[in-house]
Formats: sequence, C-alpha cells, structure tokens
Amino acid sequence: MRRSAALSGVAVTAVLALAACGGGGGAATTPGSGSSAKAAATGGTVHFLTKADFSHLDPARGWDGGVNNFFRLIYRGLTTFGAGPGAESTKIVPDLATDTGKPSDGAKTWTFTLKDGLFFEDGTPINSEAVKFGASRGFDPEAGIGSPYAKLLLDAPKDYKGPYLSGDLDTIETPDAKTIVFHLKKPFADFPSALAMANFTPFPKGTGAAAAFDTKPIASGPYKLASYQRGSSLKLVRNPQWKAATDTVRAAKPDAWEWTFGLDPATIDERMLAGQGTDADAVGGTIQAATVARVQAPQLKARTLSGLNGCTTYMGLNTTKKPLDDVRVRQAINYAINKDTVVAGMGGTSLAAKGTSIQPPTVAGRVDYDPYPTDVEAARKLLAEAGQANGFSLTLDTRPDAKMSAVAVAIQEALKAVKIDVKINNIDTSTYYEVIGTPAQQHDAAVTGWCPDWASGATFLPPLFDGRNITDKGNANLAQINDKAINARIDEIAAMPDVTAANSAYGELDKQIMKLAPIVPLAYEKYVIVSGANIAGAYQSAAFSGGIDLVSVGLAKPTK
Repeated sequence: MRRSAALSGVAVTAVLALAACGGGGGAATTPGSGSSAKAAATGGTVHFLTKADFSHLDPARGWDGGVNNFFRLIYRGLTTFGAGPGAESTKIVPDLATDTGKPSDGAKTWTFTLKDGLFFEDGTPINSEAVKFGASRGFDPEAGIGSPYAKLLLDAPKDYKGPYLSGDLDTIETPDAKTIVFHLKKPFADFPSALAMANFTPFPKGTGAAAAFDTKPIASGPYKLASYQRGSSLKLVRNPQWKAATDTVRAAKPDAWEWTFGLDPATIDERMLAGQGTDADAVGGTIQAATVARVQAPQLKARTLSGLNGCTTYMGLNTTKKPLDDVRVRQAINYAINKDTVVAGMGGTSLAAKGTSIQPPTVAGRVDYDPYPTDVEAARKLLAEAGQANGFSLTLDTRPDAKMSAVAVAIQEALKAVKIDVKINNIDTSTYYEVIGTPAQQHDAAVTGWCPDWASGATFLPPLFDGRNITDKGNANLAQINDKAINARIDEIAAMPDVTAANSAYGELDKQIMKLAPIVPLAYEKYVIVSGANIAGAYQSAAFSGGIDLVSVGLAKPTK
C-alpha cells in the first residue's frame, strides 16, 4: 500500500495512513468497536510490538502512516489533526499556531502567528525562523524524500535545494519572531491541511544535516528520544520543555513509550491475545487473518478495535500497453474481476470490503457508486467489440506477500473466464514500489494501493491520474493515463476557493475517471487491532487509517 506517492508498506503500530473509518462496511465492524471506554491515567509505560522499524525519524524523510502517527509524539507543526474518534481526527486544528492561518491574495499567501511559550527539547525557542528552516528542508535533494507538499506548494526558485545547499528561502517571510508568511506557487485553499504533514516540522536553524535527525531528533512535542537501536527497540521519555498549556491535542498521559521491532506477526498475535505481563500495557499491529475468528471471544472482543483503514487497494492498468490502450478492454477487465474472491483472498469480510470507486468510503465528498459490478457476459461483449474475443495474455506485477499473492491469484482466476491469461510476476517487496513506479520497468498491470494524506480528493485523484505528473522514476500514475479532460478538471477543482465544493467536485471526477477504467478498485482493507487489557484512551483515528491515534493512548492503571 502506498501513501500518496511514497508509502513503503511498513506495518507498524497498527496504522498506515490518513483516512477515515466509516461508510462502506461502517465505522466499526465486527468484532470490535471504534473506541475504548476506559480513560487513561497519568504515568506508566506503553509498549508496542511491531514487525518493522520506522522508515525514518526525520520528518522530512519519513512519510508513511505508521511513522506519521509516531511523529506526533515527538514533533509539533503549525497545524495538526484533531484528537478524537472517527471524523474528529480529520479536522485540521491549530498546534504551534494560534489558528489555522489567514489567507490573502486569493489563498496564494498564508500568514500564521505562533503561540507563546514554545520550546525545543534543548530549550531553544520555537520561533518563525525555526518554522521557515523546517519547511525549507523539504527541498533538500537528500533530506526531502518524504512528503512532497513543500516542493509542490511553496513558491521557490527552480534551482532551490534547501537550506543546507541554497540557504534561506525568501518566499517564506519572518517579519518577527512569531509571524510566518508563506507564499505559494498558486492559490491553495486547503493549505492548513498540507501544513499538518510532517515535512513542515520546525527545527532550530542549521540543525539536522547529514541525516542527523534519523538518530538524534530534536523534539518539540511532549516526548523525546531516550534510546534507539535500529531494527530492535526505541524508547521515548517526557520532554520537560513541552508545556501542556500550549497543546490542545496531545494528552501525553504515559511517562514513557517503548517499541520492540522485528517480531513475527503471528508471535505478536499470540502475545496480544494472551496479554501477559507488560503485554497488558501493549498495542500490536492488525491481526493476521488466521487469528480473526479467535477475537470473537467476549474477553477479547472488549479490547478489539476494527474498521476500514481508509486506503484503496487496486490494480493499475498500463494504458500504454496493447490491448490495454483500448478503453473497452479495460472496462471488460473491470467487469470480469470478482471482488468477492479478492476480499476472500485478503482474509474475508472482517479484513476487507469490496472496492467500487477509486476513493475510499470516507474521503470527503466521495460518491458511493459501483460502475462495474461483476458481469462476465458484459466483459465478453466488450472484448468482442475490441477484437479480443479470443483473449490475450498480460503480466501482473505483485509482491511475494501472502495477502497480495492471494489477490493476484483471485484476479488470475477471474480473468480466465474471459480468456485473459494472467502471468503473475513477483517483485521483491523492498524494491516493489520503486520498480512499478518506473514506467520503463512496468508491465501490463500491478496490484498496489493508495492512501490519502488528509481526507480530501486533492490527495487522491491528482497524484494518480494527472498525466502531466508522469515521471521516469517515482511515478504514481501507474495507468500512465494522460487525458486532457481529466487534467483540465483537476486544474478547475484545484482553483476552487471553497474546500467543501472542491471535495464534492472530486467525488464527481472519480466517476469521470472510471469511465476510462484506468484502474480496477479491488478492496478497502480493514484493521482488527487487539490492545492490552490495561490500555486506555485508545480509539480509531480517521487520520491514521482507522488505526489507534497515539496521542490519546495511556494506561488505565499505570505501574512504575
């Protein structure tokens, strides 16, 4: 599953990326509910049992939902996502800033004012220069490999390469220590949402060169790094420079947090279900399909959260390859795929819901529709019209992951019925997205996924379908579709000053795009998360793929 251009597929702390858990199968699905009734007390240590380490600790480098959730414990930005179940956590709220910004020049210029009493962990004041420095780090060719929004939105010289190589960015003004003025390339009404991305994190000017923050981050949030063994463990302790009075989002109940990396998922499941010792104070990742039936037991159901992860798993169809350059062939493939068998391959309805539209159920403005219900006869008719009644062969790229392999086989079996011979090509997981994101290495189709950065079509449809953004490497437009009408409509929506109207327009654009069938929406995955019996304040966050929002988690009965 990719996050808006760079999700690495990391499975950490039960969260992947931004979206809401609702619609489709509902905000909460069997066996659990969307939030914990227990209130967190102050003190103790929360433990996390995870398969993989974080991608990066540097917020300019890391950009996947697991680490973005973690970032909120140690970093703050001008804005952030709210704290609360479901839609509460899709709201953009002030964090370091006094409000969500004041637009001018038709939303091409944005002004923010910092709160009083803000400091980094070393006692350095968090001022406007620190905000400017942090934002400009996103332009660095080495450091700025995470979220692209600084480079996409901020006005800057074409040859600007960040503060380490190019110095100050003049298009971010700092008229005084508390005022920051951003000048954008073009009007963008949803800029406060973009500022909630981690790559806008402020830092003391001049710090963080040569990947320093990946091992020694400078905290602005309620916790700071105490120890870190890459691939093994990480511990956070309280940051004494953080003041609760300045922070309306982070509850900061635990005294410490400890992650254990590198555990087998089945082992995590067994430990979480048993809940012995410190595992009663722990959170794990989404459970394995083989474990789902076991959490129906009442004592486990009470500490289980479940719901949609807010991402779309889909099959991209390479429109530059014959016969996939014929829209009728792509439409036929959409009709031929049996979404029920795809869901079964992903572990059943407890772990996935059928995909219909491009955007997942809780992206704002999303339209609930199904343009290609399974219809083998309709598929055969379209293939005959396209001169492909006798079928053809195609190569499907996927990863040697049990779930994705099952999805690929489900696709292969479904397309047999219309005489399309699918050859499954497994690509190593570590290089998968790099390979399929390189057009010269793409085959006919690929199983992948997309997660929005915030609950808006702006972070879903343009990255995937704006043909002007097709690149030689890191390409998100796997269909390589470059349709003038789609491109023009993307521009029209982006220029809308009303965010709500823009989101509604993206919902309609979803339908316009699917008439061309550049992808096959396969499924909306779900999470089933079992937390320890002593975990409190846990709820499913719509901002973190239906996973648990870390900023509110604590222990019901803290122990030393």
